[in-house]
Amino acid sequence: MISAKHLFMSFVLFASSSTGIALAQTSKPSQPNSNSKGSKLQFHIFNPETMAKPAAGYSQVAEVTGGKLVYIAGQVALDRSGNLVGKDDLQAQARQVFENLKAAVEAAGGDFSHVVKLNYYCVASVDNSQMPALREIRDKYVNTDSPPTSTLVFVNRLVRPEFLLEVDAVAAIDK
Repeated sequence: MISAKHLFMSFVLFASSSTGIALAQTSKPSQPNSNSKGSKLQFHIFNPETMAKPAAGYSQVAEVTGGKLVYIAGQVALDRSGNLVGKDDLQAQARQVFENLKAAVEAAGGDFSHVVKLNYYCVASVDNSQMPALREIRDKYVNTDSPPTSTLVFVNRLVRPEFLLEVDAVAAIDK
């Protein structure tokens, strides 16, 4: 069984960016993000001064004030044909998971910049030394200057034992 200390340290290791990218810390929300002039989509991703400063790689708050919310089910490393990608390879599975998330948000009319929340479920057998590889893949998709809010949870297993990672998402997209 994973101890609470191990889970916390794993989260800190995941959230800490090996690239040295720092988040802009603001005492109040930055100007709303929007896709185009006249767009009704607005969201703020920020870190209030009244909360602990997060390690690089995630933000504390995502506030959506316009547009539509899109909830994307947990994605695993299955390609379009339903074949497993990256047996026993966290990096390969992460790449496929993020490609699936990208396809889902695009199907809803957005792109990865619209993702405001990511939830990661990683099997407990994944070693902390593999977290930099996961961050590297994630950083190819998210806005690293203003990353989505996120949570990482270690679990005993996922629905199929060959899955190492599952990620679900919430996106805010213009109506």
